[in-house]
Amino acid sequence: MTPNKEDYLKLIFEIGGDTQLVSNKRIVAGMHVSAASVSEMINKLGEEKLVAHTPYQGIQLTSAGRKKAAILVRNHRLWEVFLVQCLKYPADAVHQEAEKLEHALTPEMAKRLSAMLGEPRYCPHGGVIPDANGHYLQQSRVTLGTLDVGQSGHIERVIDEVSLIDYTVKIDLRLDDEFTVTAKTLDAVIIKLARTGKELAVDADRADHIFVEL
Repeated sequence: MTPNKEDYLKLIFEIGGDTQLVSNKRIVAGMHVSAASVSEMINKLGEEKLVAHTPYQGIQLTSAGRKKAAILVRNHRLWEVFLVQCLKYPADAVHQEAEKLEHALTPEMAKRLSAMLGEPRYCPHGGVIPDANGHYLQQSRVTLGTLDVGQSGHIERVIDEVSLIDYTVKIDLRLDDEFTVTAKTLDAVIIKLARTGKELAVDADRADHIFVEL
């Protein structure tokens, strides 16, 4: 399987396609490619029985695709934990390094790496780490962009994607930050952070890839 196909499977997994239908639009936003490119790749993954596409409704991983994606995500996130925990990388600088390393990780190496790290359950960006059999704890599927004015919660995780991670660092939005939505526009979700007491405008497209716990 090509790295590009693997990246699609990981993204579909991350945005909730393991348990529900996700739209082409969200995949386009996450992969930063054209709608035509996404459609072409979805067709290829469908031919390999890794995803199921329901016209006008969305895409979901098949059982085979879910297992494959979970192992890919496991390998990637174990390397991220290693880079932060052992090599002292900052959390916003590990994604691209892990992208290179994950393809060389064998099942035995992954088992040993996980044991050395103390069997970590979450990556530096809040994502759950599946076990060696592809089993994992379910996380929130609620995104910041879907909340209404007045709703409160905390930041649970962000999609493991370079530009999004860089963006959250730039605006100083952190994992576990507690917030209340104070306003919404077509372009942004306005939240008030408990940590700083200040209001923060989060780009609407990026808010759809930031997951929260109410």
